Amino acid sequence: MMLRFAVTIFAVITSSTCQKYGCLEGDTHKLKPSPEPDMHECTLYSESSCCYANFTEQLAHSPVIKVNNSYWNRCGQLSKSCEDFTKKIECFYRCSPHAARWIHPSYTAAIQAVPLCKSFCDDWFEACRDDSTCVHNWLMDWEWNENGENHCKDKCIPYSEMYANGTDMCQNMWGESFKVSESSCLCLQMNKKDMMAVKYLLSESSEESSSISSSEEHACQKKLLKFEKIHGEEGEEAR
Repeated sequence: MMLRFAVTIFAVITSSTCQKYGCLEGDTHKLKPSPEPDMHECTLYSESSCCYANFTEQLAHSPVIKVNNSYWNRCGQLSKSCEDFTKKIECFYRCSPHAARWIHPSYTAAIQAVPLCKSFCDDWFEACRDDSTCVHNWLMDWEWNENGENHCKDKCIPYSEMYANGTDMCQNMWGESFKVSESSCLCLQMNKKDMMAVKYLLSESSEESSSISSSEEHACQKKLLKFEKIHGEEGEEAR
């Protein structure tokens, strides 16, 4: 009982620490976010980043072969459109100063239930549907060798066969990391519009309540429309 209590207290302390500093405790994360004006990729987070600019060198070219020891090409090179979405997810996990808001309660280097917009997931699925993968869960289903490199255990099949749709992919590809939001505004799209959603998602009321109130949704939609009017619809969102 005392051990379980101690573990619980430790989890609470580490979780609070990560949220305070704004960075997860992964192998490439900073202790706290700071500007990185010379980022090669993931520039969406250059003003306040949890990763160092030199980390993004791995993502700054195409095709991406691997990030650290994790290979992206075990079933052939990803198409450019699929690779772009995969980069967005990698950039969020490694570099976003807000990722620790959704820190995993049992593992301080991981995230859990980050709310993604359904439209983002649908677009991601369409971008990757003709690419191939051999794992359903990219965190758990690989075979890892003694050098920490990932290898397929099963045959490669198209994303469109591995996942039923965008929702299925978003909620399974990275384990418990992401969920598809009920809201069309209080969710992340991995682009500049996230600045608007994050303000509400980080608010005290959103944190205390698991449900989305109609007033929050309305306020977010109103702010988003204003944001789009000011900034205009950009042809290509910064990563």
